[in-house]
Amino acid sequence: QVQLAESGGGLVQPGGSLRLSCAASSGTLTTVGMGWFRQAPGKEREFVAAMHRSGDPTYYTDSVKGRFTISMDNAKNTVYLQMNRLKSEDTATYYCALRVAPLTLGTQLKYDYYYNFWGQGTQVTVSS
Repeated sequence: QVQLAESGGGLVQPGGSLRLSCAASSGTLTTVGMGWFRQAPGKEREFVAAMHRSGDPTYYTDSVKGRFTISMDNAKNTVYLQMNRLKSEDTATYYCALRVAPLTLGTQLKYDYYYNFWGQGTQVTVSS
C-alpha cells in the first residue's frame, strides 16, 4: 500500500525555521514528482512547492520564494521542505503529495488534482 509519512511540524516563533520531511513508500510505483501543499483553517488548499524527481522543474508559490526550499533524496524516496524566516501567514497544515503518473507538462506539479497520493498532514504554527 502507498504510504506517505510526514514529520517535522511544530510551533515556532516568527523568523524561525522548520524542516518538514515526507517519506514515501510507493511499492512498485515510480515517483515522478512530489510536492507540498498547505491549508489554513477556513482557507482553500494552497500550493507551496513541488519538484520533479530530477530536480527540474522546481516550483514555488510567490509567497515562499527565497524562504522555503524543496529537496528530495531519491534513494530514500523522501521529500523535504526547509522553511526559513517563517511568518504567521505560514501557519497551516502542510501536506506532501506524490505523483506517480507521467507528466505531460511540468506545471502540473503546481496543482493538487494532478497528484495521486497524499500524506496525513503535519501542523506548522508560527506564533509569538
